[in-house]
Amino acid sequence: MANLPKIKDMATWQQAELVMQPAFIRIVDHIRQNLESCAWQESYAEIHEPEPQYLLSLKQEDQLVQVDLWQLCYAVCFRDYVVNHLDQAVEIDLALIDADGGVAWEALDRKAKALVDNIFANLPASSQ
Repeated sequence: MANLPKIKDMATWQQAELVMQPAFIRIVDHIRQNLESCAWQESYAEIHEPEPQYLLSLKQEDQLVQVDLWQLCYAVCFRDYVVNHLDQAVEIDLALIDADGGVAWEALDRKAKALVDNIFANLPASSQ
């Protein structure tokens, strides 16, 4: 079974289409910014089986941390998203949509930055 969020209706689907790509772009940019000031080396891999994933691997010495960027993107886009909690329908975080129905760029950027910063803040310490 794929670890895809359960979208409850067409309106949620359309909102997800609106914010998903901008969220992904902001996530990748914040990863790049964090990597500029740390010793971790990154690599990316697109995996199709058993489910679609886009993995970020962070490596330092003998330590490896992997992050599914799609799951991170879902955490940005959906309100109170819980990774791999497949039986719960998701709702778009409406703070990411402005009054005109477009992307609320500052809110999206803040949420993406906070989630990415949290990943880097919780990386294991160097073993040296």
